[in-house]
Amino acid sequence: MERYREIEKSIIKKFRKEIFSKFIKAIRDYELIKENDKVMVCISGGKDSFLLAKCIQELIRHGMVPFEAKYVVMNPGYNERNLEQILNNANVMNIPIEVFITDIFQVANKLNPVNPCYMCARMRRGHLYNKAQELGCNKIALGHHFNDVIETSLLSMFYGSEIKTMLPKLHSDNFDGIDLIRPLYLVKEEDIIRWKNYNELTFLNCACKFTEKIAKDELSSKRKEIKELIKVLKKTNKDIDNNIFKALDNINLNCILGYRKDNVKHSFLEDFEKED
Repeated sequence: MERYREIEKSIIKKFRKEIFSKFIKAIRDYELIKENDKVMVCISGGKDSFLLAKCIQELIRHGMVPFEAKYVVMNPGYNERNLEQILNNANVMNIPIEVFITDIFQVANKLNPVNPCYMCARMRRGHLYNKAQELGCNKIALGHHFNDVIETSLLSMFYGSEIKTMLPKLHSDNFDGIDLIRPLYLVKEEDIIRWKNYNELTFLNCACKFTEKIAKDELSSKRKEIKELIKVLKKTNKDIDNNIFKALDNINLNCILGYRKDNVKHSFLEDFEKED
């Protein structure tokens, strides 16, 4: 059996419960992909986006809803070694990728040499939407997973002073008719790692030239802090990650001080006065 067939088999057989079933559940529950959609699947070179691409392929092969997918790799300025690894993984996994070149790394580092990550992220998103528009795609699929969701939510609370989360889909503010979707929304990172190790695959963590220089200081990042905090909490409550996730879908508006909707701030006092 060719290696890519073994990788595909592992997704729908060995890891069906942990990965493929949760992928399908997110597609259905959040209505992420509909008939005749044209989805641009974004592959960054990491484990999450490559798994997403394979899941999308399996959905096209076995799903009941006809849709089309394009598999795109944006090269923001990778060095030759990293780009070669991405191309090799795509070949091994039988993913027909299209690579398009940008100068994001160079521009982001020039604009903010101390910390270019924020600018890089904003520029990436813009280039991806432009590419989707060029390809005639109405949806962009990203590889964010369950852990990204809860970690982002806690980061917003601890460092942004607000409760907000990473949604499974959202409309583009600047590109009409294009939605961003996250089909791995319910898939846990530990299961993605298990799938990767089972298939003896090696992926990029971050191919950014800037973060390559500061990799040794990675443990100081805020996201790393949140990851470690969740690990500690799980030692005394194994369901802590699931509870955090469920809480985001179970907000009791009768018991919060305030909320913001469409940039309008609301207070519990509004309803409190009505009750008198």
